[in-house]
Parts: sequence; structure tokens; C-alpha cells
Amino acid sequence: MASAADHQVPQSIPFAYAGESSRTGEPTSFRIDSIDLLRGIVMVVMMLDHTRDFIHNAVFQFDPVNPSVTNPALFFTRWITHFCAPTFVFLAGTSIYLQLSRGKSKGELSRFLVTWGLRLFFLEFTAVRLGAFFNFELKFLGLMQVIWVIGASMVLMAALIHLPFWAITAFGLTLIAGHNILDRIKVEPWFGPNTPVPGLGAKLWMLLHVQSAFPIGDFPSPIVVVIYPLIPWVGVMAVGYAFGKLYEKDPAERKKLLLTIGTVLTVLFVVIRSINSYGDPNPWSQQDRGFTYTILSFLNTTKYPPSLLFLLMTLGPSILTLALFESGNSTEPRGLRKFFITFGRVPLFFYLLQWPTAHLISLGLHFAFGKPTWWLFKSPIDWNNIPPEVGFNLGVVYAAWIAGVLLLYILCKWFAGVKQRRRDWWLSYL
Repeated sequence: MASAADHQVPQSIPFAYAGESSRTGEPTSFRIDSIDLLRGIVMVVMMLDHTRDFIHNAVFQFDPVNPSVTNPALFFTRWITHFCAPTFVFLAGTSIYLQLSRGKSKGELSRFLVTWGLRLFFLEFTAVRLGAFFNFELKFLGLMQVIWVIGASMVLMAALIHLPFWAITAFGLTLIAGHNILDRIKVEPWFGPNTPVPGLGAKLWMLLHVQSAFPIGDFPSPIVVVIYPLIPWVGVMAVGYAFGKLYEKDPAERKKLLLTIGTVLTVLFVVIRSINSYGDPNPWSQQDRGFTYTILSFLNTTKYPPSLLFLLMTLGPSILTLALFESGNSTEPRGLRKFFITFGRVPLFFYLLQWPTAHLISLGLHFAFGKPTWWLFKSPIDWNNIPPEVGFNLGVVYAAWIAGVLLLYILCKWFAGVKQRRRDWWLSYL
């Protein structure tokens, strides 16, 4: 009988199963625990944001990172979750490079990326949509969130990996550093049936660089809401791919490089943000509410689409964290490290379950305390006239988040064991 070690899978692409990594088709047994650890942490933090979406009593009232109306506790509850998507997409690129470095041919990897990209498109509009809204109303197709943008970036990376390494790096850096110039290109937003439906060119631009909503055809065809425009996320994945080359270096040398790169990016954020002239369409300003709120304004960078400063602010500290986690790569994970690595090894399984988990906890709380629950079965386009008594305070949000994470840990630990022991074809989808 084969041992558990015989079924170890290689470093997986987030939302993908790496399966076989050699041209011979034999499974290889390597993992980089620091990557799994960071990925697991950002996934747990991501669930905090989605729990807040379903449970907090101010979620429909104001933007939690608007320094003129928020408070520090709520601001940082939302702000810390900004690290999730950039880190996830970046590490997806790193994992693509690791696939190549462990023996997969570019042809094999291209086919793998296209296949997985298309699977993610499908999951975004089916499993994710159902878990988030508990309905399948045909008038609302779904939200185009991080899972769609990872899928689309994978499909593009299937072609990009055939370019020279320097060209992939230059492509990614150019998109990240220069895409805010594109903020000048404006399209008319769509606000419902009484406004003109955007043309094909406008819709394509919305998919690329404008957070927006539009019907896929003439109204009343199904509506999509683009939360994550493609640019510059594909650039983040391309730079993450280039970053993967560091994992061919000696661990001590790599740690020094990680510290240097992370520090440089973080300092660049502070310097460019201080100048306040480029890198984010939302300049910071001195706040009448005091110095603390001015700091909040400084940190309030634009996520949709992610500005240069947003990416510097999040990726710099994430890379520094990878350096901090380097020392544990050669040891058996224990304690909290093992706890978070468990999530990092089954990313798609966790992602798909955290939506209905947060949703069900919210439904249970609202029902138990006699609060309205109808909106928890509606899509966002039907969230009209939501009563003010919906939701709970921030303490309840954190308690619900912790309960949800502990529940999902039990399930993820079980599923990680299944994936380690078995190689059934259907496991490749999770």
C-alpha cells in the first residue's frame, strides 16, 4: 500500500490543484511552507471581510475606509483585508513558476492554466454565486470577483509563459506602475433600466479597468457586476511569476532578497503616497477629525482596480512576511503555523465553503434575534430599502468570524488529509 508521502502534491496554484509536476507524470513531494502559511493567513483574513459583509450593522450605510465617517476599529477591520487579493494573485504567479521549475513543460502548463482558468469562470457564476446569495435569479448573473480575475489571468499567463523571462517581468511591472494613467479614460456608468446600456467597447473597458455593472445584452438581460477589473491583476500575477525565481536560490540568500524587496516596496509606498501626485486616484488629505484620521486617509488607497500605491502598500509587507516565515520551511509545522498552513493547502475548498458559512451564520443570527432575513436570499440588485435594524456590532462580527474559521478548520484538515492520501480525479477540482 502506498504511503501518504507518495501522494504529496506540489506547490499548488491558488484555486488550482497542481497534480503532477514532472514530464513523466509522477507526483513529486515538495511544498514551500512559507507560501502555504502566508496564503492560509490571508484566506482566514479574507473570511473576516465576507463575514463583515453579511453581519455588520453599517455595511449598507457607509464605506468603512472613508476617514470622514468611519472609526479606527472598523477602518482596520476592512483595511487589513486589503492584503488578501494582491497576495493571493501574486502567489498564484509564483506557483506557476514553481510548476515550471519542477519539470512541467510550457506546453503542459499552458493547457493546465487554460483549463483551470475556464473552471474558475464557471465556479464564479455557479458555486460562488449560490454560496454568496442563496439564489439563482436569472436577472443577476453574478459578481466578477477575485476568482474570475485569477481565472482570466491564468488564461493570459498560458500565453505569457512562452515569452522570455525578462519580457514577462517587464509586462507585469509596466501594468502595475503605469496603469493609473488609464484612469483618465472614462465610460458612462450604468445605473439601471432608465439609463442607456453601455456599448460593447464600454463593456470591454469595464471588464478591463472600471468597477461597474451592466447587462450582458440589451436590458433586461442578466446583469453582471465587475468588482475586479482585469488590469492590473494580470500584471500582479506576471510579477509573482518572476518572483518565483527567488525560490531557486539558497534559503539564506533568498531571505535577504525578500527582506530587501519587501522593504523597498514599503518605502516606495510611503514616499510616493507622501508626494500625493501619482499612483492613486484618491489623494490623501489632512482630516478635521484629527491626526489619527489623517493617517487613515493616507492609508486609504484604491482597490477597484488596485492602484500602484494599493499594490505597494500590500505586497511590500507581504513579501517581508514571507521573509519572516522562511525559517520554518525546513521544520515540521506546529501550532499556529500548522493551523494556517492547513488552509493554505486546500485554497479552493476553503474559498468555496467560506461564502455559505458566513452567510449561514448571518442567517442564524438574524433569525435568532428577530431581525429581517429576506435580504439574505436576494441578489445585490434587489437590496433596496433594507431596514436599518439589519446587522450587529463589530464584536459580533469578530465572534462569528472566529466561529466560522474554527468550523472550516475541521473541514479543511479533513479534506487536506483526503488529498494527501488519494488521487481520485475529482479531487483535482478542489
